[in-house]
Amino acid sequence: MTADSTLSTFVALDGDNLAVQDWPLEKGKSLRGVVILVHGLGEHAGRYDALARRLNGWGFAVRGFDQYGHGESGGPRGGLPTDTRLLDDLADLVDSTRARMRRKTPLILLGHSMGGLVAARFVSLGLRPVAGLVLSSPALDPGLNPVQKLLLALLPKIAPNLRVGNGLDASLISHDPGVVAAYRADKLVHDRVSGRLARFIADAGPATVALAPSWQVPTLLLYAGADKLVNPAGSRAFAAAAPKQLVSAHCFETLYHEIFNELKSEPVFAELRKWLDARF
Repeated sequence: MTADSTLSTFVALDGDNLAVQDWPLEKGKSLRGVVILVHGLGEHAGRYDALARRLNGWGFAVRGFDQYGHGESGGPRGGLPTDTRLLDDLADLVDSTRARMRRKTPLILLGHSMGGLVAARFVSLGLRPVAGLVLSSPALDPGLNPVQKLLLALLPKIAPNLRVGNGLDASLISHDPGVVAAYRADKLVHDRVSGRLARFIADAGPATVALAPSWQVPTLLLYAGADKLVNPAGSRAFAAAAPKQLVSAHCFETLYHEIFNELKSEPVFAELRKWLDARF
């Protein structure tokens, strides 16, 4: 059993509202740590209910939030007002979450896809100390084709706020037809991305991989070998360059992008639990 999740509004430093979802532990259960979920492009924190409840069962309270321009948070869908907005919002939320925690309680970031990139970039820049980082199919290499590269060279300069389709094929998120159908029917999911947001994704991935040799935070990297939405080569490059004593990497060769929502997701959950048990 876990407690019901709660929805609230967090006001960022610039006054915009961010929707926050908390999955607390049921009364009487010992708290091992707090996990902040950072979702991917076009989606929202509510899609992580099953993962959050699994973490609850292992003794971790969970907090998710809809990033700027996503879900029930403020901002135009897929928009990005400044290059650092997603990082700034995560820093605000980390500060707010820490203010509610006991001092020695571990705080862990868990980011998926674009959220994995945001979390990894956040850690690479040392914006706030965290006890651990979990990356799920992070967008360290967005796998751009020549046309997309050309658009990225022009669009952010001439129309950084112009929002276009992100080109994501929903059928490739998971082998589970139920997951794909729910994604397509989800009214909080959108397919927009602005020139500035696309530029952030394209630039932050290589910049984060470049800092992998000096990595200082215990990290679990879980990624899909059959990923067709982000290039798994980015995860491989990061794993190859990062200190082995700090970064544990596991590739699930046959899985699609959303590894926690796959038909054969139990090995993914098993690796996550093993890593958490070893450190917290």
